[in-house]
Amino acid sequence: MSPAFSVVVPTFNRPIRLGKCLEALAAVRPPSGGFETIVVDDGGRRPLAPVIAAVAPRLDVRLLVVPHAGPAAARNAGAAQAGGRVLAFTDDDCRPEADWLVALEATLARHPDAVLGGRTRNGLPENTYSAASQALVDYLYAYHAAHPERPRFFASNNLALSRASFDAIGGFDATFRQAAGEDREFCHRAHHARHPLVYVPEAVVSHEHSLGARSFLRQHFTYGRGARRFHTIRSQRYAEPFKLEPLSFYLALPQQPSWRLAGLLLVSQVANAAGFFWPGREA
Repeated sequence: MSPAFSVVVPTFNRPIRLGKCLEALAAVRPPSGGFETIVVDDGGRRPLAPVIAAVAPRLDVRLLVVPHAGPAAARNAGAAQAGGRVLAFTDDDCRPEADWLVALEATLARHPDAVLGGRTRNGLPENTYSAASQALVDYLYAYHAAHPERPRFFASNNLALSRASFDAIGGFDATFRQAAGEDREFCHRAHHARHPLVYVPEAVVSHEHSLGARSFLRQHFTYGRGARRFHTIRSQRYAEPFKLEPLSFYLALPQQPSWRLAGLLLVSQVANAAGFFWPGREA
């Protein structure tokens, strides 16, 4: 009998982080009908079979190995193999909390055609760079919620929808080869396909993405590349103007709990702009 939910976890050369993610999933309270977990190895070089075996007695989990093509393609590959009526996505550096799936299940019962986005919090509060990145995501969620003319977007590390909706939307755009902009493009396409985007703050995952100065700059430069690709696709597909955020968006960024955090948010936008305007093919 097929489970109700299929949790898809793309991964690439991070077995230790993946192991922590799977341990957390093993402790998640199952929704009605249970759930399976599909780990998609995106062409990594490090063996994952021991990680899967360690948690297999406590978690319905299987491993799918695909050629390296990026997380968007990996999620699509996992979805194609999923048996559940509902797809839930998280990443290998995330730890879902115990009620993650039951919160998503309850909301989906009220909004069966919706794309659901849960709440992601920084799992490394002592890491200022990780805290700044999560603060930016929180700001973006609040900003888009306050501007109905700008469709919401949800990060793909805490995203769920019915399998039927996923297929109708068309899955993730696999031409995004990096983790940068593919979730925004997916949510924008869902909005145009008239699938509501519903925030579920009770569905929580902790994001444990350890960052330093160099990786922080590289991350936000890559986000800029992905943003340019998203805007290009949006403009071509829907004949929408190539429109950047207004000045008020950036002026609000410094309103953060500490000057150091505010400074990093400003630096993130400089790196993002550098990636956005960098010549050459988008990410």
